[in-house]
Amino acid sequence: MSAPVVSATMGAMNPLIGKLAALMGDEYKKLTGVRRQASFLKDELSTMKALLEKLELMDELDPLAKNWRDHVREMSYDMENCIDDFMRDIGGADAKMGFIKKTAKRLKTLRKRHRIADRMEELKALALQANERRMRYKIDDCTNSTNHVVPIDTRMLAIYKQAAGLVGIDGPKKELVSWLTDTQEKLKVVAIVGFGGLGKTTLAKQVYDMIGGQFSCTIFLPVSQRPDMSSLLGGLLLKLEMKEELTHAHEVQDIIGRLREYLTHKRYLIVVDDLWNQSTWNIMSCIFPEVGNGSRVIVTTRVEDVAIWACHNDHECVYRMEPLKEQDSRMLFCNRVFGSGNVCRPDLKEVSVEILKKCGGLPLAIITIASLLASHQTRSKDEWESIRNSLGAKFAKNPTLEEMRSILNLSYMHLPLHLRPCLLYLGMYPEDAMVRRHDLVLQWIAEGLVNCSHGSDLEDIGKGYFNELINRSLIQPAETSKSGEVEYCRVHDIMLDLILSKCADQNFINVAYNCEDVAKMHACEYKVRRLSLKSSTNDATLRIIDTSMSQVRSFAQFGESKYTPPLSLFKYLRVLVFMFPFERSTIVDLTAIGQLFQLRYLKVSAFPCFIDLPTEVRGLVHLETLEISGSVRSIPSDIVCLPRLSRLILPIHTCPPQGIANIKSLRALHCMKMSLEDINGLGELTSLRELRLSTKVVAGEIDALVSLIGKLHGLKYLAVRAESSKHHCDPMYSLSNPPLHIEKLDLFGWTLKRVPTWIGDLHFLRILILYVDNLSNDEVHVVGKLPCLVHLDLWVFAEGGAAICTGLFQVLKVLRLFSHDDVAHMQFQIGLMPSLRQLTLDVHNGWGGAVPRGMEHLLALDHISVFARDGVNHHDVESAFRSVVDVHPRRLSLEIIPPLSPSSINVVIL
Repeated sequence: MSAPVVSATMGAMNPLIGKLAALMGDEYKKLTGVRRQASFLKDELSTMKALLEKLELMDELDPLAKNWRDHVREMSYDMENCIDDFMRDIGGADAKMGFIKKTAKRLKTLRKRHRIADRMEELKALALQANERRMRYKIDDCTNSTNHVVPIDTRMLAIYKQAAGLVGIDGPKKELVSWLTDTQEKLKVVAIVGFGGLGKTTLAKQVYDMIGGQFSCTIFLPVSQRPDMSSLLGGLLLKLEMKEELTHAHEVQDIIGRLREYLTHKRYLIVVDDLWNQSTWNIMSCIFPEVGNGSRVIVTTRVEDVAIWACHNDHECVYRMEPLKEQDSRMLFCNRVFGSGNVCRPDLKEVSVEILKKCGGLPLAIITIASLLASHQTRSKDEWESIRNSLGAKFAKNPTLEEMRSILNLSYMHLPLHLRPCLLYLGMYPEDAMVRRHDLVLQWIAEGLVNCSHGSDLEDIGKGYFNELINRSLIQPAETSKSGEVEYCRVHDIMLDLILSKCADQNFINVAYNCEDVAKMHACEYKVRRLSLKSSTNDATLRIIDTSMSQVRSFAQFGESKYTPPLSLFKYLRVLVFMFPFERSTIVDLTAIGQLFQLRYLKVSAFPCFIDLPTEVRGLVHLETLEISGSVRSIPSDIVCLPRLSRLILPIHTCPPQGIANIKSLRALHCMKMSLEDINGLGELTSLRELRLSTKVVAGEIDALVSLIGKLHGLKYLAVRAESSKHHCDPMYSLSNPPLHIEKLDLFGWTLKRVPTWIGDLHFLRILILYVDNLSNDEVHVVGKLPCLVHLDLWVFAEGGAAICTGLFQVLKVLRLFSHDDVAHMQFQIGLMPSLRQLTLDVHNGWGGAVPRGMEHLLALDHISVFARDGVNHHDVESAFRSVVDVHPRRLSLEIIPPLSPSSINVVIL
């Protein structure tokens, strides 16, 4: 990556070189000596960077090489801090502050010139020393060393695994066999995708063994991480006993031709095991001729994009591996430790449950740890508890668990270099945490981990990084949005162990749970760069944080505390996060953040805590995200002067400062209380992409809101909610200039007499939340023809609904329809809503007992929810809709929601 991004192993080398290049620019031409020194440093560090990039590709380093790499990494952080201090001293940190004039004035003093020269000389000496050590210890030679022990490929163990010893595999095996043995004569490719260690290879081998007798040619072909295609395909020729062809075919293209010709006359079953990328598949797929004889190919991969690509974008042919269920996990564990058919000893049941929780249903993890316990069946409870406790950060270093580590590490080592620090940054979060994608992406950006290329939007690039980690099964999707995007992720416990091990090895993140952990950091060889205090930290832990932590770039505290760490010490802090539980109130003292010149991201989630902010924050010229959830005594008035603030999320019932329209850089604004004057001013914020307001209805406010919406042409997310329901919003029909690229429109609580015609122009709209009095056939067509609409919440107050015709709502996945009309009047025609997966309806007092007609035509439906309003018998509703579920062609889940108060209903619905 050419852009200056921070790296886990190279530290701040990339941004440092970028800043040295900036010092060589015209803005610093009066500093002749500084420019000369910067040029020397840039050249010297660039040569080191080239070697560091080679070392980063190596999993195991010679001790001398590792020591040199670690030294240069730490040096890069210190150098960048020094350059940042220097640029701040001369006023050059922000061009918007008129630094050229300030520089000319402030550099007139000879003392300041000497101090700058001395700093650059110190940096030059550090660089020279590092390069001298490189030459003296011949570090470059380490990159050419190939002398290492080749471990056994653990996938081979799965190939020879006996079916009798497997659990939880019958269901997946049966389903895959049904896919592969259908009557389709055309070549069919089925992919198995999932996290490393889930048992993809084992499942593929079991299916292969079960149906292999139906084919005239069967091949099980493991693919390496970076395959030599000539050797791989040549080996395949040998397996097929085609030695003569191999002597005549030397190029890949020739080998493919020979294999393709051979398979043309066969009905074949081929397993391509552990495929890593699309380019390898593009070559592999050339050997599979389409001969129309029912041939089959099975692909296993950790990367979802590769699975979909191999299946020609047919999602129905992609089998997603799931972790073992609790019962199967327990059976696998007990069979391995105590022998088949035996149960766990009573005194070990509790600790075994905790060990299994750590394994998270991963067969490989369960087998690895169970094998460790089985090696000494007479272990005491204390020994079991010791092993359980070892499944923390030290787990990945335990030699007896090397097999598990190697499989997880393989996925890590295959990551592109720019994704590695992004994955490691998840080590900041506690175990089992639900990590919000948007928070994570913004923290990556603030830390300099996201590459800015060719003017692309950094948040979009960061979102792509996140999705790639999901696709590679390194992080797991935990919760999706209404539009179907992954909004929250989790990190598997064992993957988190590996992450924390890597973080410790590369001094990327330090984690503390108690005073002893913090004390150990003081004795460490390297400075703390990123610090995460997890839930069990106490006030004493925070009090021993001192000046030795002054180099911290990210600080996160999870769990309540009455004591706030000395933030003024964190001179180079970029990311600051406080996440406290919803338990008891305390005070979060943030009055010192005004001194954190480098701060870019601040999030405090501390309801119902009291949050004290400084009276002035205008010095935070780099701050991009300010997100506060809790009780704030006051918002600094000069927040409107921050030149880079792009995301401002204020607590409920907090008024924004006057002049909020001056923050031209704002891209996201959430504010529950806003004056009419401020609403009018927001029209000047043309960079806004996300706006969430909650408002009372006062004179002129509705007109101001409609006018505002018409001015913000770049909006992608708009939520304008009325504080009390049933407010008619007639001016909404007159909107002549809607934001055409909007993706979510939430008008909760605002009642429209009908659906505005301009909604039909919102071709990018994915989520719509709307209240209407009436719904005509024409208005149904307006909404139903939206090409991207996947989620619709619709309240209709008048009785007598419109007809929904075939061909509408082609991509809709979630429909929540709340109407005063009897659901018996609804009818779903053949071809209507072909993608609908979730349907929510309500039945009112006076319901006749009938259900909507034609629900069997909703062929993609997975789930039905029904609100039983006051006066409706809950059991009658369940009985009526159960009759639909029982005859539906798919296995549906049914949820009947009992009567709730109107306020509760709103919460449940949204």
